[in-house]
Amino acid sequence: MSGYQTGVLVFLAFNVIAAYSVYLPMAAGQLNLGIAGFMAIGAYTSAYLSNELGWSMLSSVPAGALASCLLATVVAVPVLRTHGIYLALATFALGQIIAAVFLNLEVVGAAAGYPVNEYVSPMVVVACAAGVVLLMVFLSRTRYGLYLTAIKNDATVTDLMGVNVRGMQISAFAIGAMVAGFGGALYGHHYSFIEAQHFNVLLSVFTVLYVLLGGTQTVLGPLVGAVFFTLLPEALRASDQWRYVIFAALIILMMLLRPQGLLTASLLRSLGGRKQGMQQ
Repeated sequence: MSGYQTGVLVFLAFNVIAAYSVYLPMAAGQLNLGIAGFMAIGAYTSAYLSNELGWSMLSSVPAGALASCLLATVVAVPVLRTHGIYLALATFALGQIIAAVFLNLEVVGAAAGYPVNEYVSPMVVVACAAGVVLLMVFLSRTRYGLYLTAIKNDATVTDLMGVNVRGMQISAFAIGAMVAGFGGALYGHHYSFIEAQHFNVLLSVFTVLYVLLGGTQTVLGPLVGAVFFTLLPEALRASDQWRYVIFAALIILMMLLRPQGLLTASLLRSLGGRKQGMQQ
């Protein structure tokens, strides 16, 4: 595999991790536009522990993910009192605040950026992304995933059935932030450098688009969306400066034709029925 292909594969792996960090709270009806902020927490925490305290990656990367999870658990209590567009604005503001803090924090380089000593190889990044996908598939087949879907469809009825809706929403928000922090920690250790400017609002918006374009009805939707968003611009590279215009036009066309996303539950059922028919 060439260096270019490896770079694209690693970029895809990071996009997949980010997509699933948005998908989990979205499965409970929450739109988190501050996901880049939680990625920044994971990246800077892990890098600081590796550089300054001598922690190994096996401990610093999970610690970065845990730091994002703990902060998300704390802020989820007031933030999740809002709903709809107000929740999106609240998480957007939270992400901006986190990025601004690191942009002015001298101990981790502030605006100049922060080098990271230890290095994570491309294959480790890809393996971790695959692990995140498997974890989400597993959660979708448990009662936890069923409860999240029920809350998204009708939180009031789900509450009447005895499900702790508030607790489930907080846990989905926190686990999603933990996945984002995990991705951010891997990002810092792979590229060996972190700058707060990378964790901006565009990163959060693009990540949400991965999920919306791929589809929120199935657990594989974010994977499809991340693959589409990552590989299509590379396939259009031959068109030079027009590739982003073509890419944007294709996104608009896709949302007009399939507003529910590329991958839906009905599509999976039909594909499964065809497979069974061919086997018979």
